[in-house]
Amino acid sequence: MRLKGIGRSRNVEDRRRTGGRGARGGKAGLGGVGLLVVLAIGYFAGIDVTPLLQGGQGPVAQSSAPRQLSAGEERAAEFSARVLATTEAVWGRVFPEQLGGTYRPPVMVLYSGVTQSPCGGASGATGPFYCPADRKAYLDTEFFDRLARHLGARGDFAAAYVIAHEVAHHVQNELGILPEVNRRRQAAGQADANALTVRLELQADCLSGVWARAVDGLLEPGDLEEALNAARMIGDDHLQKRAGQVPRPHTFTHGTSAQRARWFRRGYEGGDVARCDTFGVARL
Repeated sequence: MRLKGIGRSRNVEDRRRTGGRGARGGKAGLGGVGLLVVLAIGYFAGIDVTPLLQGGQGPVAQSSAPRQLSAGEERAAEFSARVLATTEAVWGRVFPEQLGGTYRPPVMVLYSGVTQSPCGGASGATGPFYCPADRKAYLDTEFFDRLARHLGARGDFAAAYVIAHEVAHHVQNELGILPEVNRRRQAAGQADANALTVRLELQADCLSGVWARAVDGLLEPGDLEEALNAARMIGDDHLQKRAGQVPRPHTFTHGTSAQRARWFRRGYEGGDVARCDTFGVARL
């Protein structure tokens, strides 16, 4: 992704110098892929998933001593701030043109190891998340390395897709979709609540595709495939297989690999928010 010449977003809150990496007592009760599944269940249900992430093995400790950031961390922050700036430019245009409104961008919180949000505590192992309570996206930039090493989603555009996906949840919040889905989830049984979350996630994938279409001039050969591959690698069926489980559709909270890639491509090919109505189709 060609980001040279793209300015940094000012909507970045960097907590990495003042939090330390933190440490957790005992061994975690979930593997890396399981953490991603728990995250989706927790944050979209509005609960603190920290006890699940810890496996009930004691609190997350966080150092208050300031620390220096590595060159790699600095580069990751620079990359993230520039990608965030592209989302601001895209949605700043799309909202008035397609939605008849004004876009209010989110703040992206960069943290290292552990942090707190109104949606609960988080460990860097959980992956990025969006908290509607404070309208902020939370990101431990080391997740980019885990995405490449452990999930097989390599490339800078795969990382950019992760940021765009969390911003897409903010777009859903701005449009009133996220609070409505959360309201419906609370009144539904577990299987129906999961099904609603799948539609929410696939819509975010589609909105990420709308963003990708708008920044097409910044893409390099292979970038689109990197994003599609990232979508596939974090499909529920793929994650459950990686965790040694037989895929159980009623437990899905993000959609299958094929669904995630298909809805991202749908947004990319159309560039139209109206094509991302996952709640208005019978078949995903």
